[in-house]
Amino acid sequence: MMLAWRPMTEADLDAVNRIAGVVHAAYPEDPMVFAERLNLYPKGCLIAANAENAVCGGYCIAHPWRLGRIPALNAMLGETPKDADCLYVHDVAILPATRKGGLGVQISDLLKRVARSEGFCRLALTSVHNSEPFWERQGYRRVTTPELTRGPQSYGHDAVYMICALA
Repeated sequence: MMLAWRPMTEADLDAVNRIAGVVHAAYPEDPMVFAERLNLYPKGCLIAANAENAVCGGYCIAHPWRLGRIPALNAMLGETPKDADCLYVHDVAILPATRKGGLGVQISDLLKRVARSEGFCRLALTSVHNSEPFWERQGYRRVTTPELTRGPQSYGHDAVYMICALA
């Protein structure tokens, strides 16, 4: 099955919630959190869909943010910071059945293009599910400071804050 990333729409939010329930069951977020992110920054909200445009692979949510500040899990933002200095990858969820198809590398590349087009020279994320090696292969590097160590812990013991500097 050939899947491709496309912009997320409000009609996709039910599928986003279903995928989140499968992929991120340990990190539940209210449906209104996904709806708010889509409303605040549609450029960073993408869906992996099949040729019939049905959501069946995964989703990604990213938005402008401040380096070193980790948005709380399951919290509304209200707005994106006017002084944003990075694109924050809030969530990438790819269904287990579609993980070997290259969607992760594709979305990483797409997000780098979005960041560049918005004038950001860095992306940031909080890696969970022991996904740090994948993100390292995409150019992200672990950041460890006492302040950041406290932040990612709300995402679980294996959470790691990472930054990717764009060349």
